[in-house]
Amino acid sequence: MIRTQRPAAAVCALLAALAAGIAFPGPAVADETDQAAPKVELVLDVSGSMRTADMDGGTRMAAAKQAFNDVLDATPEEVQLGIRTLGANYRGNDRKEGCKDTAQLYPVSTLDRTEAKTAVATLQPTGWTPIGPALLKAADDLQGGAGTRRIVLISDGEDTCQPLDPCEVAREIAAKGIGLTIDTLGLVPDAKTRDQLSCIADATGGTYTSVQHKEELTDRVGQLVDRAADPVVTPVATEGTGQCSSAPALKSGLYTDREEFGQQRWYKVDVKPGQELRTSVSVAADRAVDANYGVLLRAVTVHGREIVRGEASGTGRTDVISTGLRYPKAESDDDEDTTPETVCLQLTNSFSAAAGVKTSPGLPVELTVDVVDGPSKAGDVASFGLGRGWWLLGALVLAGFLAGLVWGWVSRWRVAVWRTN
Repeated sequence: MIRTQRPAAAVCALLAALAAGIAFPGPAVADETDQAAPKVELVLDVSGSMRTADMDGGTRMAAAKQAFNDVLDATPEEVQLGIRTLGANYRGNDRKEGCKDTAQLYPVSTLDRTEAKTAVATLQPTGWTPIGPALLKAADDLQGGAGTRRIVLISDGEDTCQPLDPCEVAREIAAKGIGLTIDTLGLVPDAKTRDQLSCIADATGGTYTSVQHKEELTDRVGQLVDRAADPVVTPVATEGTGQCSSAPALKSGLYTDREEFGQQRWYKVDVKPGQELRTSVSVAADRAVDANYGVLLRAVTVHGREIVRGEASGTGRTDVISTGLRYPKAESDDDEDTTPETVCLQLTNSFSAAAGVKTSPGLPVELTVDVVDGPSKAGDVASFGLGRGWWLLGALVLAGFLAGLVWGWVSRWRVAVWRTN
């Protein structure tokens, strides 16, 4: 005779799911703060190559103008938008003069759609491709304010104004810690152009997109402008030090920094009794690095005793490596004692630069700090990772035992009835 156990399994699964929902609550949602007006500047390549007719039968310039007109119509009211050109005015062959050819076509401000469209309509493919100088000027155009700042660069070729490497320019902009993102769009599938535009975007946490059709260009530019209007947490620039005593004191929030190859950076956080410190760090390899590397994040006391650590290693398969840690501070026996403990955070990396690669500025660092109310008995969290889950484990064991007894009694009763019949 075959006896099915499915009801008992279902009961246990249901109990386990309910307990898991209690033991592992959903992640906390970050507080949303009022955001200043987001700013976006569209930077358009108007060099001579934009005359090429390979965008659905029309020229690249015509496709860009159409995309701009559609995007201007759909720009959210709260977004301040500007337009800058590169290679739009100088028609000569003097490279020095050509590399100065960048101008603001429409200032970053509340949008007057008619005026902006009229300005775009005057553009004609003309000169050089000074991407680096244009990015520097665009960063200046977006200075000031605490809202989202975004540059959207549309180009169909490499920068022609070396040795001012636009990749290095993007890294310099990121190193300023002003929270400016550069997104790039390439109008040709050329490998060199793709690599340069990807490098520019990666340096600031932006995106690179290759587009060869008018509708794709319109859709992508529109998405990037809309993204600027989304509420985001603006990272705060900080600067770690070589020792804890002089380290910056951080509160809950998102921070950015730069760390040289093989360098140590120190930060500190105050944690009161009954609170829990949760912190994570990401280090980005924004240039060529050797394949094997690692990141170590340690929480130590002001006297140098290690409390807890988080570490991660990589082999070159990803450009970002992350780790984190949690430290619950036990509640004090004295209910009135709210004296905080200063926890020192030490960040160390083992990145090494590939041959010929510049080591300055340092690698981009993003540090998240969250100080929250801890478990009722913070010391229990280290006990096999269960914390307050001990009582849940006991409840599960008891529930499983009772479910087994009930199911066994029901099974025996069913067998007895079957035999009687």
